[in-house]
Amino acid sequence: MIDEALQIVYILEFQQSIDREERFLEVKEAEADEQYKSIISALRAAARKQEFEQINFVVGNRGSVVKSDFYTKLKKHDAQERNKDILIADHVTQICEAHDQVILSFLQQVQ
Repeated sequence: MIDEALQIVYILEFQQSIDREERFLEVKEAEADEQYKSIISALRAAARKQEFEQINFVVGNRGSVVKSDFYTKLKKHDAQERNKDILIADHVTQICEAHDQVILSFLQQVQ
């Protein structure tokens, strides 16, 4: 996502984690930041006039989302306040549908 007015390129990363652990959000945030650190560094060197910022959206493998974290990240995109609940509902719905596809695929392969 590019904010042309502010000259910021937002790199959106979607991570999935085992949400049985209390700190799943912190752990996945750190992993994602480390994973893309060299890529963002290269982008900064290649395009010095642009600012690059990585935003990680983390979801648990059972569909859990930390609402406060999700809403904070939406604010960076100037998401309208009235749309934030719709966005999180859509996000969780897509996660559940993706899980459903994985389970169905697994069952088809097993049979």
